[in-house]
Amino acid sequence: MARFRNKKAAFVKPVMKKQPTVDHITGDKIPKSFVFSRGKLPGSLRQLQMDLRKLMLPYTALKLKEKRRNNIKDFLNIAGPMGVTHFLILSKTETAPYLRVARTPQGPTLTFKIQQYSLAVDVAHSQVRPRCPQDLFKNPPLIVLSGFGTGEQHLKLTTIMFQNIFPGIDINTVKLSSCERIVLLNYNKETKLIDFRHYSIRLQPVGVSRRIRKFVQNHQVPDLRSLQDVSDFVTKAGYGSESEADEEAATVSLPSDLGRVNRASTKSAVKLQEIGPRMTLQLMKVEEGLCSGGVIFSEYGDYGKQKTQETEVEQEQEDEEVMVED
Repeated sequence: MARFRNKKAAFVKPVMKKQPTVDHITGDKIPKSFVFSRGKLPGSLRQLQMDLRKLMLPYTALKLKEKRRNNIKDFLNIAGPMGVTHFLILSKTETAPYLRVARTPQGPTLTFKIQQYSLAVDVAHSQVRPRCPQDLFKNPPLIVLSGFGTGEQHLKLTTIMFQNIFPGIDINTVKLSSCERIVLLNYNKETKLIDFRHYSIRLQPVGVSRRIRKFVQNHQVPDLRSLQDVSDFVTKAGYGSESEADEEAATVSLPSDLGRVNRASTKSAVKLQEIGPRMTLQLMKVEEGLCSGGVIFSEYGDYGKQKTQETEVEQEQEDEEVMVED
């Protein structure tokens, strides 16, 4: 009697859709990032790390896996083939948490002390109507820097670093529908602190009541049972446009249609709603290389340079201890 063999289906490796490395319009290289930590972080800083990864979408590794035995060289080895241009590294000392922003593969590296921070979930809980849809992160955010034009060399370097960490835009070809988020960094020259904020961008037509706007957006048939005339639906008190929508400084004229409500050549109000995370940063030092090398700037002068060398030695000892434990 004939014997039948079970033929196993050949395993087909799934084809992963690769992200573009060069902008097809501007021709510039698209910056990509890794957000990871060095050392053990408490739960709140772990959540801050995830918030930063989400902020850097879509050109970052949202589910980047890291282990204690991984060092900077391990991340650098895979950064090249994947086109990663920047590292955002979180760490925690006995006194405060720190954020390092580094350019790969040769630096420079900016080290910030995180004076204060609020998670995205905390920002949402403080709002009456939080708004953060999932498709909000399909496009990179815009970057706006304020107060950095003091002429100091380390602030110029900070400006260049943050400008290059996000993709640039061409105002002649950019689509308004892709401008959905904005990252704002404001430098206070008196306190030497940087306010880091993350907002979503919304446009609302000026002079259109909330009822009409929702009717057009949601495609829902309104309930008119309690009204005598359809005009009551449009003119009913308490459902007019918000006061800030009528301010001249908060309105723009759109060059093209954006959605079903905001039409070209009409005025629309620009609304910013914070989505987090929120941080208050202080620039502590600038190094020439990738988390190493000569100190270009230090908040504490020569003492800070000496302290930096001691910190580097301690960090190397910690890396060796981790390798031995594993």
